[in-house]
Amino acid sequence: MDRTLIHQLNAGTLSDPFALLGRHVDGAETIIRTFKPGADRVELIRARGKKTILELTRLSDDGLFEGRIKTSKLGQQNDYIAHYGTLRHRSGDPYAYSPDIGDLDLHLLTEGRHQHLYRVLGAHVMERGGVSGTRFAVWAPNASGVAVVADFNAWHGTQHPMQSRGGSGIWELFVPGAGEGTTYKYAIRDAAGHQLPYKSDPVGFGAELRPHSASVVRDLSGHHWSDKKWMESRAPKQRRDAPISVYEVHLGSWQRDEPHHYLSYAEIAKRLIPYVKEHGFTHIELMPITEHPFDGSWGYQPIGLFAPTSRFGTPSEFRAFVEAFHKADIGVLLDWVPAHFPSDEHGLGQFDGTYMYEHADPKQGFHPDWNTLIFNFGRQEVVNYLISNARFWLEEYHLDGLRVDAVASMLYLDYSREEGEWIPNADGGNQNWDAVRFLQAMNRDAYLTLDGVMTVAEESTAWPGVSQPTDNDGLGFGYKWNMGWMNDTLEYMHEDPINRRYHHHKMTFGIDYAFSENYLLPLSHDEVVHGKGSLISKMPGDDWQKFANLRAYYGFMWAHPGKKLLFMGCEFAQWGEWKADDQLSWDQAQSEPHEQVSKLVSDINHRYRDIAALHELDFDPSGFEWVEGGAQADNVMAFLRWDAARSKPLLCVCNFSPVPRMDYRIGVPNAGRWVEVLNTDANHYGGSGVGNLGARDTMAEDWHGHPQHLQINLPPLSTVWFTPKAS
Repeated sequence: MDRTLIHQLNAGTLSDPFALLGRHVDGAETIIRTFKPGADRVELIRARGKKTILELTRLSDDGLFEGRIKTSKLGQQNDYIAHYGTLRHRSGDPYAYSPDIGDLDLHLLTEGRHQHLYRVLGAHVMERGGVSGTRFAVWAPNASGVAVVADFNAWHGTQHPMQSRGGSGIWELFVPGAGEGTTYKYAIRDAAGHQLPYKSDPVGFGAELRPHSASVVRDLSGHHWSDKKWMESRAPKQRRDAPISVYEVHLGSWQRDEPHHYLSYAEIAKRLIPYVKEHGFTHIELMPITEHPFDGSWGYQPIGLFAPTSRFGTPSEFRAFVEAFHKADIGVLLDWVPAHFPSDEHGLGQFDGTYMYEHADPKQGFHPDWNTLIFNFGRQEVVNYLISNARFWLEEYHLDGLRVDAVASMLYLDYSREEGEWIPNADGGNQNWDAVRFLQAMNRDAYLTLDGVMTVAEESTAWPGVSQPTDNDGLGFGYKWNMGWMNDTLEYMHEDPINRRYHHHKMTFGIDYAFSENYLLPLSHDEVVHGKGSLISKMPGDDWQKFANLRAYYGFMWAHPGKKLLFMGCEFAQWGEWKADDQLSWDQAQSEPHEQVSKLVSDINHRYRDIAALHELDFDPSGFEWVEGGAQADNVMAFLRWDAARSKPLLCVCNFSPVPRMDYRIGVPNAGRWVEVLNTDANHYGGSGVGNLGARDTMAEDWHGHPQHLQINLPPLSTVWFTPKAS
């Protein structure tokens, strides 16, 4: 034996364990070696037997055992019985199974262009020669040694050294007997042989519940999907001309039965699906459910990018969760966080002792706002890792789209940095062209290879072409959050009505750029936390006026061009800010006037879905027409939305004054009767009941550039919708 190999074994730097351990043919005999630290003695038995066929000899106090046996007496598979005092531990021999990751996979991984990286790396349950076990594979290109540490070896850092696959940087080992539910990490030695903190699997499919941090072997091969009908029909439901109304959900705080106790994926689905259906939302968007160690991050500091959080159940149960929504004709979007990751020692930071996933220079690799590490978008293997992760959720969990978090922080090198705290690009600018190329590649991969998916950017700046095609120098997203519209309109609504005339432009300016991107109008969790107050608390006036203002605002929002998103609790006007460590205020939801707001949101969503003019031309200027945009003294605005056939427009009129305005003249394009299809001031929504008796007939007199007009009653603090009566 080469004593160097033994030294490397004990030092945790044995990169070719098959050179020492396992079977070694010597003429007509075979030498068997195994490493069992702490064992008193070791026997060899047949894999399906009990009888000892060989007693191994201890070669060193460190736990290396060896035996010699005629090859003819050796079965194809054998087990070891290791004795530790009175305890016996039976295990298969990992070094009886040669590495099996193919050359093409290694080549693609090395080049950083493996579309299904997660089918190679990570822990995969499989059979080898009729024996069930798990193949572990991890990328650690600068490590001098890597071992699997797990329940099956009592977390010993050198007992199961992995095989280096040469220049690929991949380390691999099949462990017979390891299977579903096994907890594990990687013991990695840096280039100098120093032991790093045990690392969880970057491509681990499951994870322990915090505060524990090990990865968990999860077999993803056994689920038989039954949502074919949804998957084959979803594409038109997510197109730009479709009605898309998203209910944003934090699974940990939507509803609970007990304090500090989460519902399971199954329990949430059972309650949330009928609720979403009742309220007419087309999609839910899950705040990040990728595994994260800190509850207070709300999922935005993930470590297990390939693992649905164990807070609510297993990966299989999350798949069933998604499937249940699809069967109910509801899409599921995931809030995805590829911008940064936490610096917890078991995570990606300095994974193999070097800056693998992150930049070495903190001016590029450290995020000052969140105390997190920034992915190195200039390294192709990292880009491959992230794009494969996006594909993983869309393919393996049938998710219908990704909302990409913190896009602006990726696009700008000086994001949240002062002068001297950032490194300009090669042109001297602040654009992060590596991040741009990553986002373009991610979107191309999603849209060109996965039918019917959608991607949404949370991008808060004026970066051009966020939702434009990549072949036109765009980033390639399907949709972009309209943060400007959200900020402006909420500022307007916060004003006392007596002052709103001076801020009228904040409600109308959004149309000036509404068609420059494919916008989604977001009233998200960010607007109801950190001292910002709930939506209802932002509204001015007494309680009646607050509710009236909010109802009118919702009527304006749903009629405005752009898809819609509303955070949970806002649909019933919860008074308090959102608290991630508690459930929504369901006691309020059952009482007036909260229940009446909830009824309005339900009705408004269903009308939005039924009225083509409200969604077909969301991103086409021909689908919008101002009727009255300059009546700031009245706090009134009116506009038309057109359907693609231009046959049945919708008229939206808003009165953001507490004064009812009777017989208010509004020009319209179609003569005849116009039906009032929504009035946010209706009695059953908690309003004053001022209305138009269900309809108004046009009068033949020019107004607002149209040859006829309506004289309508505008309730106080209200939005009313009209459509021409079908002939």
